[in-house]
Formats: sequence, structure tokens, C-alpha cells
Amino acid sequence: MLCRITPLLIASASLALGACSTNEGAYPSLTKRPAERITATWPPAPPPPPPAPPPLDAATVSRLDGLLAQVTAADSRFQGKQARVRSTVAAARGAAMGSEAWSVASVAVAELESARAEAMVAMAQLDSIYADARTEGRDVGEIEATRGKALAIIAGQDRVLDSLKGLLER
Repeated sequence: MLCRITPLLIASASLALGACSTNEGAYPSLTKRPAERITATWPPAPPPPPPAPPPLDAATVSRLDGLLAQVTAADSRFQGKQARVRSTVAAARGAAMGSEAWSVASVAVAELESARAEAMVAMAQLDSIYADARTEGRDVGEIEATRGKALAIIAGQDRVLDSLKGLLER
């Protein structure tokens, strides 16, 4: 029985292999046709606008108001001490460094710097709130406005301190 199956297997294998070897010209090539090539370029579509950041919560807004009030109170103390410090520095003008008048004026300027430091503590907290809101993707417009007001107050204090220190150094 095996003798009959072997010639049958050989014949069917040769027919199957013969079907694979056909004329290549009868079938289309698999290379890209001109119509399939990309010949033009278009700009990519613009990305969709980012979603609006969520607003600040009421507790943060209240905290901003409290910190701005803290800066304003520190500025009031600063302004209250400023006239006395100016007169003390004016009295020490031209005094030798290390003299009694110069030392008293330096201590008075340090008191003003202490009042400024109270505003800087509030400013540091404002910066922390700003950084947290920025990293969380929340709206920072109101924080920036509050920081701007606080920075303007502190910049005014810095100008006063710089002028007083300049008078002591001369």
C-alpha cells in the first residue's frame, strides 16, 4: 500500500510547486505606485486650546487676603519708624564708623529691617502658595496680583533702607 501512496505524493507535490512558479509579468509589482507616494506636505493641525485652569478655592483666597494684610501691617510699622530712623541717621551723618552716633543709627536701621522682615515672611508664604498653585495647574492670576502688591510695598521699603544705609556708609 505504501508503494501506491508514494508516487501519488510525489505527483501532488510537483503540481503544488509548479503552481508557485508562474510568470511574474502577469501580477502587479508590490513596490509603491506613484499615487501611493506622498508628494505634498501639510502643516499639522493646531493643538486644541488648553483647558481653563480651575479657580482658587475660598480658603486660599482668604489666606491671600490675610497675607496681604500682614504685609500692609508690617509696612505701617515700617512707615511709623521711618521718620525717627531718618533723623537718627541724619544726626550720624559724617560720624566715624564705630562711633556712638553711627552705632545708634545702625541699630535704628536694623529696626526698620526688622519691620521689613515681617513683610518678607508673608511674601515667602505668598511665594509658596504661588508655587503650589502653579504645579497643581490652578489659576494663579489672583495670586500674581497679590504678590505684585506685596512686592511693590517691599520694593518701597528696600529703596528707603538702601538710601539710609548709603547715608551711613559715607
